[in-house]
Amino acid sequence: MRQYEIAFILVPTLSDDEVEQSIATYREVAEEKGAQVVKVDEWGKRRLAYPINKHKEGIYTIFTLEEPEAEAVGELERRFKVTESVIRFLSVRIDLDLKRMEKFKSRREKRNAILKGRSGKEKDQSEVAKD
Repeated sequence: MRQYEIAFILVPTLSDDEVEQSIATYREVAEEKGAQVVKVDEWGKRRLAYPINKHKEGIYTIFTLEEPEAEAVGELERRFKVTESVIRFLSVRIDLDLKRMEKFKSRREKRNAILKGRSGKEKDQSEVAKD
């Protein structure tokens, strides 16, 4: 399964009910397209790094999705583009990064095991030399 992280920023003028409704709508769209919503991270209202469409703040939300194809991601991006309440969005495939981190972790563990084995042999040889 592929994993995606989708971050989007809503306009700060929305009420709490409208924000919840928007998030629920996008979640339903993702699930209808066959994606499993693993995590919904609501950061709330934050200051933007630079003004976007005359807004200095935005309501940040991050979805973590798992799906075999990118159908839900494509549909969400299409909806983000036509919705006026979304001022920015970004979709990133993260399973490749997770796979790479696991690969580096296993290499590091193998290297540490080899180094521990070498240091153990050196101790054994030094003890033999003392006798």
